Amino acid sequence: MTLGRSLKRRAKAAVAPAVFLSLVAYFAWNATHGDRGLIAYSERQALLKQAQDDLARTQADRDAWERRVAGLRNAHIDPDTLDERARAMLNLADPGDITVQYAPTDRLF
Repeated sequence: MTLGRSLKRRAKAAVAPAVFLSLVAYFAWNATHGDRGLIAYSERQALLKQAQDDLARTQADRDAWERRVAGLRNAHIDPDTLDERARAMLNLADPGDITVQYAPTDRLF
């Protein structure tokens, strides 16, 4: 009889710590692996860094195009830009120019 009571008493005493430890384990797992955990946070930071790099690259491209277009506006036509565009449209080169051949797959700018 005393052995049964002793086992019941120990089982009752172990239930509360077991429930507490399981709750702690659940929250600890979610803190690292959950939707808003540490691993998801580092993945979001990597995506943010990639998006910022894409934004910077796109803004640099836009700025380059804006500088080129600004040279072709009616109020101020840059002679060098006009000459460059005329030669590109007519597919001509000055005999004193140095020409570099590109492959069809190479991007010019």
